[in-house]
Amino acid sequence: MSRLLKVALVAFALCLPALTWAEAKVAVVDVQGAILNTDFAQQRISEVRDQGDYKKNKAEYDRLKSEGEALLKTYQKDAAIMSAEQKAASQQKLTSMQEDLDHVTGKLQQAEQVAGQALLQEMAPKVQEVLREIIEADGIDVLLQRQSVIHAEPDYSITVKVTDKLNQQMAQPQ
Repeated sequence: MSRLLKVALVAFALCLPALTWAEAKVAVVDVQGAILNTDFAQQRISEVRDQGDYKKNKAEYDRLKSEGEALLKTYQKDAAIMSAEQKAASQQKLTSMQEDLDHVTGKLQQAEQVAGQALLQEMAPKVQEVLREIIEADGIDVLLQRQSVIHAEPDYSITVKVTDKLNQQMAQPQ
């Protein structure tokens, strides 16, 4: 009987940390998403998209995409009656167009990434302040980065709350 009691006590002792963990308030946040969804970030990204180089690259992207889609449609429609040389030439032209499209897409993405990284660095101190406020106000014991979590119910996410607080902070005169 005493051996059974000892086993029960050990099992209970092992369960205590799990019970404590179950009582902890856990939250998840996507810091990058919170920042990029702020009004301030949207304005900055819009400014990048209004720059001459970006507009030129976007126009080139749109042109290449529409030409490529038209060429692909023609190729798919006429492939059955094309000679081997015509098929090879069309496939080469499609491949070349896709490479050009990928290159221009890379330029557009790079411009947005540079702006996004600058925003993340600029707003990092504000985000830390907002996170501290939310952690304290909501009594959060454990805060996890969304990218590190395999699954979390939407109720655990404070990302929208962080975005809202950042928008409020940025709207206030400094």
